[in-house]
Amino acid sequence: MATDRATRPKVLRQDEWDRSYDTLLRTFGAGARLADERELDRSLTEFDRFLGVWDGDACVGTAGAFRFRMTVPGGASVPTAGVTRVGVAATHRRRGVLTSMMRRQLDDIRAWGEPLAALTASEPAIYGRFGYGTATYQLDAEIDTSRVTLALPPGTDEVRLRYAAPADELAACETVYAALVPHRPGMLARQPGWEQVGLFDPESRRDGASPLQLVLAERDGEVTGYARFHTKLAWGTRGAEGTVRLRELAALDPATEAALWRFLFGIDLMTTLTMRGRATDDAWQHLVSDIRHCEPRLRDICYLRLVEVGAALAARTYQTPMDVVFEVEDAFCPWNAGRWRLTGDTKGATCRRTEDKADLALSVRELGAAYLGGVSLLSLAAAGRVRELRQGALAEASVAFGSPVAPWLPHGF
Repeated sequence: MATDRATRPKVLRQDEWDRSYDTLLRTFGAGARLADERELDRSLTEFDRFLGVWDGDACVGTAGAFRFRMTVPGGASVPTAGVTRVGVAATHRRRGVLTSMMRRQLDDIRAWGEPLAALTASEPAIYGRFGYGTATYQLDAEIDTSRVTLALPPGTDEVRLRYAAPADELAACETVYAALVPHRPGMLARQPGWEQVGLFDPESRRDGASPLQLVLAERDGEVTGYARFHTKLAWGTRGAEGTVRLRELAALDPATEAALWRFLFGIDLMTTLTMRGRATDDAWQHLVSDIRHCEPRLRDICYLRLVEVGAALAARTYQTPMDVVFEVEDAFCPWNAGRWRLTGDTKGATCRRTEDKADLALSVRELGAAYLGGVSLLSLAAAGRVRELRQGALAEASVAFGSPVAPWLPHGF
């Protein structure tokens, strides 16, 4: 096999999709997908944004980039490439296939005018060398609802809850989700078709749990929140020991959110509530009587890359006034390397090339980690990944880059 022939990515044709998808499944050790799951994935594929690497008729590498818009600090919705379905056949590892796909993909993303690229990593160690930094984290929890109680805010009793068929109330749920997107960095505006992902519920994925259930929360006749979940009944020596598995919860106000948590805590025959992928500052942590019996666990989720440093830094706002010159290292995307003067406050920002003396030195990976406000530049500096060249610049930039709410990516892609 000629190595260079099998490391040149090309745009995926529709008639090549099945073979590329099979390669991806094999790469991740997955079996055959259900027909309806496969069709859902195919329906979301934007073929002009997906790449394949071929060795003869065999697909040996895949990579794609969905077209998203991500909320950044200040509320702007910034074009973002959602990097996805990245895999290399085990027969073609360590031959430059991944690097060639990352090279082509980032060049394409830049040409598309998208200043950010985001991904969720199955193997985090891979993507740092391509400039991606860990920008958001999430909480998982397993709550013993037989021992943990809730302190509820005023107005909770005014919220009306009702069961509904998930598909019948999809539009109402999406309206709630869309209303939340501008207020939290890292959230993605849902593109057409993506609303169906939240409803996907094959029996093979339930592990004996119930079909997907939905409860709507209403105030004054308007839907103000919802919870999607499964229940799984089990019996022990002391009686029922069922589990509620939360899939998604969204609420527009504190009383609605508390009412939904109270409902989930109080379902008959259930003694455990499990959740994955919640925001790190989620309100339930301050409602519960005993956080230790909730077993919260922190996980990394969103890896972010600044494809265009100037455009990305100018797209967000900053908590306090700042005027800092960054010396940026970016070997993989050299158009970002060099000095940039970032001037900004709560109203807006500019970021332009400069020859002025640098105040801080860092790589594009650190900028990606700090960009959404969830990782401080001070903590990165403590790890030796940011160097302060002007006294006081590090504290100035670290405070300015912060966010009043934790960044969050509520669903993968």
